Amino acid sequence: MKQRHFSMLRDFHLADWFTLANAFCGTGAIFAAMRFLQDGVVRDLMIGMALIPLAFIFDALDGRIARWRKVSSTLGRELDSLADIISFGVAPAALAYACGMQGGWDWIVLSYFVGCGVSRLARYNVTAEQLSGDEGKVKYFEGTPIPTSLALVVVLAIATMQGAIGDNLWFGMIKIGPWQFHPLVLMFAISGSLMISKTMRIPKP
Repeated sequence: MKQRHFSMLRDFHLADWFTLANAFCGTGAIFAAMRFLQDGVVRDLMIGMALIPLAFIFDALDGRIARWRKVSSTLGRELDSLADIISFGVAPAALAYACGMQGGWDWIVLSYFVGCGVSRLARYNVTAEQLSGDEGKVKYFEGTPIPTSLALVVVLAIATMQGAIGDNLWFGMIKIGPWQFHPLVLMFAISGSLMISKTMRIPKP
């Protein structure tokens, strides 16, 4: 068992370690959101938000390193997708919840956002070979890449610095039926919808 464990680690390339660092940052952001909900210390929330840009940097570096070393693998691609859904899907949703988007309708929208991210990454992995050109490199994205959710976290960070979280969340709260709805959560619905759009094609750097 121990030999198999270390054998798996030996299969990792340098780029894969940067991918793991991406996932580490995303997981840290989720824990920071939970810590804020537990203790109410805004600094914890800001630390969680600061980890998402760091995850973005690691995500960008792993691809560049893989191309530089001319090493790519199915393992690396799957690892990258799993890390991205943590850092740019679940973590932003957790941070939004911590900021005050805690109504029943908010839960649905945030879950929709994460579901779109999962679908987007799964579709990319399945169609990557079809979208590859003669050089074996995917030339464009169908739908916006999931790391674009970094923009949502930036909005949340600005709101946090201005004290516009919790009961002071921008655009307030609306009661629809039995549940609360915070209009600001619609930016997650828009982001998720753009990710799964098949009509939008974005050149891949």
